[in-house]
Amino acid sequence: MDTSQLLKGVLDLAVLAVLRDGDGYGYDVLRRLRSAGLEDVADASVYGTLRRLFAAGALTSYVQPSEEGPHRKYYGLNKIGRDLLAESTKTWNHFADTMSVLLIEEAT
Repeated sequence: MDTSQLLKGVLDLAVLAVLRDGDGYGYDVLRRLRSAGLEDVADASVYGTLRRLFAAGALTSYVQPSEEGPHRKYYGLNKIGRDLLAESTKTWNHFADTMSVLLIEEAT
């Protein structure tokens, strides 16, 4: 199965879940996603998702100086983002449960 297609459908949820644990800048979010097991996630997809979620009002943003190069733009969840995460989590859990039932029935 092509995991890149699955990632497209759940990247918003994955980014929101990563930011639930603390604010992060683009590369930090990407690193956290990869260390969680989403090794195939593309840099551009994460940066685009952060910009889109920010534009939709689900994230806050601020700039911090960096000792390692240019300033970093950090993103964090706001109330809209936390609400979106909660709703998306319910949707995902329902979908995953349904797929599990279908796949178990198929295997038997």
